[in-house]
Amino acid sequence: MMTLPGPLPLDAGHKCRFRVYYEDTDAGGIVYHARYLAFAERARAEALRAHGLEVGKLAQEGVSFVARHLEVDYKFPLRLDEVFEVQTTVTKQHGARLCLQQRILAVEGDGQRVAVLLQVELACVHTHSGKPQRIPSSCQRALRGLELPNQLSS
Repeated sequence: MMTLPGPLPLDAGHKCRFRVYYEDTDAGGIVYHARYLAFAERARAEALRAHGLEVGKLAQEGVSFVARHLEVDYKFPLRLDEVFEVQTTVTKQHGARLCLQQRILAVEGDGQRVAVLLQVELACVHTHSGKPQRIPSSCQRALRGLELPNQLSS
């Protein structure tokens, strides 16, 4: 189980807003559990892009990040037509490993409430061989922009 030193502030990291559409829900009108992973994946790609790391360009350079381990804690369901935000924060980067915390927050008026909490561990691999490789130093520098200000990479 991945653990963090404590809860992250609700305003930390990169933020990306979405809306729940019919295609995201089950017959009861709530978000199907696997869709949260798709939302998180899309938000991770946008977080990387916002920090100068385009996924397609990285792949052309032989750098890919693949999911190695995920933990998902469902707090409450999102429903059809709700607006939500995915917050992505780097919690650790070391060698070929990149750890993130992602929060899916229901946007309620002026407030937010955590609907889903994800702990994500990604492995940096060579795009063509699939073999693990160290996170390139240029990527490490860019990813520091997703860390909390008082956080150190180890």
